[in-house]
Amino acid sequence: MDNIKISTAQFENKSGDKEYNLSVIEKLAGEAAAKGSQVIAFHECSITGYTFARNLSREQLLDIAELIPEGKSIIELQHIAARHNIILLAGLFEKDEDDNLYKAYVCVDKNGLKAKYRKLHPFINPHLTPGNQYCVFEIHGWKCGILICYDNNITENVRATKLLGADIIFMPHVTMGTPSTRPGAGFVDPELWKNRETDPTSLRLEFDGMKGRDWLMKWLPARAYDNAVYAVFSNPVGMDDDQLKNGCSMIVDPFGDVIAECRSFDDSFETVTLIPEKLVQAGGSRYIKARRPELYRDIIGMEHHPEQNVVWMKDRSI
Repeated sequence: MDNIKISTAQFENKSGDKEYNLSVIEKLAGEAAAKGSQVIAFHECSITGYTFARNLSREQLLDIAELIPEGKSIIELQHIAARHNIILLAGLFEKDEDDNLYKAYVCVDKNGLKAKYRKLHPFINPHLTPGNQYCVFEIHGWKCGILICYDNNITENVRATKLLGADIIFMPHVTMGTPSTRPGAGFVDPELWKNRETDPTSLRLEFDGMKGRDWLMKWLPARAYDNAVYAVFSNPVGMDDDQLKNGCSMIVDPFGDVIAECRSFDDSFETVTLIPEKLVQAGGSRYIKARRPELYRDIIGMEHHPEQNVVWMKDRSI
């Protein structure tokens, strides 16, 4: 397995404007490819926009959703990949032939669709159907997985994806800057975004504090460290509908160290080379080998009724 050069991106998407969002995806993909990147990953629903979907009817959601792989956006991603000789990962709403709706994330190269994953724990719209399987695929000899946003908060999902062979897990999000029972959480004032050029300090303090990066650092490095994986985290920056998101797109190595991070308020990406040796040097690889599943197989697998409580979604008028 050779070294691989991967970029994680962030940008301010426009709700429901696929043409615009794909144009930004192409711009950043082209710039990354010109700097030698082989892969670039974008955030959850980067093609369609995300937060605005909480107010869509089933009919409206069907209208913006696409069939995969024959949908126009997948075809355009393939064209972008071919033009720039780069592999792309991006997200959108999916519909199937029976009009079931999903939150999807895809990997596309110049030949077409390489992988598709459906979010296991969707919540932004009640008409979405949860996915029911993990996804592991190969990019340039590396085994890769995908887990979307909330999926990563259930630690079993990350471990299961690792045990299925993934050494890189793409973790597209639209997160941070929302209320929670967690101390310090909450929305970030959109006025700070409007004033980002005249007062970048106040915005950065909110983005990096407990509403944003400080919370992310509580768990994201642990997911990478415990499972000896590279975590490729992507998140939008700027306004997503009426909510301000803080970016922080980053790549964390198997030691739990942040090795690349977007720090700009602009549409941007950061690139780093992933080295296979870290996968076995990191402590997580030894911990996985030391597991004793006979002790907890029945505990982890005992019958359980899933309940998903997203605090900020209680008020649909947010």
